[in-house]
Amino acid sequence: MTEPFGARLRRAMDERGPLCVGIDPHASLLTEWGLNDDVAGLERFSRTVVEALSDRVAVFKPQSAFFERFGSRGVAVLEKTVQDARAAGALVLMDAKRGDIGSTMAAYAEAFLRKDSPLFSDALTVSPYLGYGSLSPAVVLARESGAGLFVLALTSNPEGGEVQHAVRADGRNVGATMLAHLAAENTGEEPLGSFGAVVGATLGDLSSYDLDINGPLLAPGVGAQGATPADLPGVFGAAIRNVVPNVSRGVLRHGPDVSALRASAERFADEIRSALPTG
Repeated sequence: MTEPFGARLRRAMDERGPLCVGIDPHASLLTEWGLNDDVAGLERFSRTVVEALSDRVAVFKPQSAFFERFGSRGVAVLEKTVQDARAAGALVLMDAKRGDIGSTMAAYAEAFLRKDSPLFSDALTVSPYLGYGSLSPAVVLARESGAGLFVLALTSNPEGGEVQHAVRADGRNVGATMLAHLAAENTGEEPLGSFGAVVGATLGDLSSYDLDINGPLLAPGVGAQGATPADLPGVFGAAIRNVVPNVSRGVLRHGPDVSALRASAERFADEIRSALPTG
């Protein structure tokens, strides 16, 4: 039986630190690297990031949209990127934010969570805003495959509040409801559940939310979006040990120089370690 994602993630975080580096080859970043905004540039960019960092970061988070925009050839690069990163020992969190119902949700799950899929990833971001129950096919397949999910709960984009902060008839808002669903999924799992939440690092004090879901908390917003590693304890409180801070542009802008990419990732990793409580 495949070891659950939560256990593999806990070990990777303990051994390498919790840093997650995005692989976001958007057009302006390719240009900054001196690459063309084409499939060849996409392939060079992705290969360089994986070769530079796959032996030292816990998680890579490729953003599928930046590959999909090139059609089938871009998806082929994404497949190779995922496979190379996993073969080198890094975990891969596919940032695809899929969300649908029934057989369509099942097909999305099969694309990223079925073990023989070319895009099989250790975990997948998903959107629950057709109702948390709509994610059931992905939850079931993730359990079968030893994979994980990261569910959008309290995102850093300002537009998210109109949905996530909406108050239900029971007095609990939608974001808190998603956290409660995830806590239920992770009940009894050790050392860490496989069903995580996406919670923005830029949101400030979240002490009114129960972030103790016994699962990982992906924290976008560190670096270019304005949050710093020092901000993390104030945002996540007692749940800080399960936070996976995501940095994308803050690291990637230092490419294509491999040494500079490594130095930037190590700087962020050191700052994150310094921010974490000891003991």
